[in-house]
Amino acid sequence: MERIVKDMTSHERYRGIPGKKCGTIILTAEELNCCRDAVLMQFCANKLDKKDFFGKSDPFLVFYRSNEDGSDVAATMGLTILNKSFTICHKTEVVKNTLNPVWQAFKISVRALCNGDYDRTIKVEVYDWDRDGSHDFIGEFTTSYRELSRGQSQFNVYEVVNPKKKGKKKKYSNSGTVTLLSFLVETEVSFLDYIKGGTQINFTVAIDFTASNGNPAQPTSLHYMNPYQLNAYGMALKAVGEIVQDYDSDKMFPALGFGAKLPPDGRISHEFALNGNPQNPYCDGIEGVMEAYYRSLKSVQLYGPTNFAPVINHVARYASSVKDGSQYFVLLIVTDGVISDMAQTKESIVNASKLPMSIIIVGVGPAEFDAMVELDGDDVRVSSRGKYAERDIVQFVPFRDYIDRSGNHVLSMARLAKDVLAEIPEQFLSYMRARGIKPSPAPPPYTPPTHVLQTQI
Repeated sequence: MERIVKDMTSHERYRGIPGKKCGTIILTAEELNCCRDAVLMQFCANKLDKKDFFGKSDPFLVFYRSNEDGSDVAATMGLTILNKSFTICHKTEVVKNTLNPVWQAFKISVRALCNGDYDRTIKVEVYDWDRDGSHDFIGEFTTSYRELSRGQSQFNVYEVVNPKKKGKKKKYSNSGTVTLLSFLVETEVSFLDYIKGGTQINFTVAIDFTASNGNPAQPTSLHYMNPYQLNAYGMALKAVGEIVQDYDSDKMFPALGFGAKLPPDGRISHEFALNGNPQNPYCDGIEGVMEAYYRSLKSVQLYGPTNFAPVINHVARYASSVKDGSQYFVLLIVTDGVISDMAQTKESIVNASKLPMSIIIVGVGPAEFDAMVELDGDDVRVSSRGKYAERDIVQFVPFRDYIDRSGNHVLSMARLAKDVLAEIPEQFLSYMRARGIKPSPAPPPYTPPTHVLQTQI
């Protein structure tokens, strides 16, 4: 334990090319506190120094958390820490052309602000913004979480001091003042708090049965029915399904197919039950989904086009009926990525972004997945007819990145699990926060009844 603590607070020096001075990198680490509080704060300033030749100033604030510096360790390495070091933890927006700015309220976690140490020094610097990035320093002050928690009061009016000015001018008092306007503490809840409180996660699986996957009778097909090993879809379903099924309470999965001609009349369907029962498309666990998938391959004809919108709308209909936080719906689409109804799919995603719903798209095969990346919306939020999605609800994972060259083995189930579920908790929380839904209290732990031994007399 002592070694662990020492390692977490130490500085490490890494050397470059022997005989050459390449500089020094100092790594510092600090154990994170388990504090889950966040604070919503707002500040204003009064009579700040004028820095711009034309106009006034364009002020903004920079907040710094003080670090737990290992000065004793640094000294043994020949390094000197003259001052306590700080790490930037927040910057406010710039308020243009004023010496009396009012900044917008902002939320920051207590861990980021002071790592749960209420008396740790928090430094705040005030700058005048310049277009070329050479922002002018106005002044600074220090405080702590404990001081800030007093809220709006005479204790939270801070003189902004420029040390250089103070050293040169005898009559210098300050470069203005900064005042705390409000301070509100919130306890941030986690994804697991909702699960413990009884929120049900419902997974639906949708599989691409379009002709672009290739003839299932041919070894080159992604749907090839090999009696000795899983095909690309089977591998993806089993690997990803075993990850997501742990979050589904009843392990019963509605399983759908799309893009195939169905017997007996050959009608094209983009929303059919894999088990052949549209009134009850549920399959028992991922093994049940796999069985229904292979049965469907033997009975349907791969066709097209590749339309995502019908299966998205299918799940959205269920999600729209439960908006109290008791249930959340996740649609898992396994596809080769050749999408035909991009415009309709975007519209479905924009509409579904208002519902308790997320979409995981797993791409199988060697195709370019540009359309899937676009739907993912990490870089640009998905939009349709001028409306943007209320929140990001799509996560895309290219399955080929997780299998070996033979395509028969998953290289790392842990990494696949991490990436498949990477965005679900935050997407879930973003819906609950937007609707103001709090987790229900977890039920008390089960205690077995005490049996009293009775002796017959």
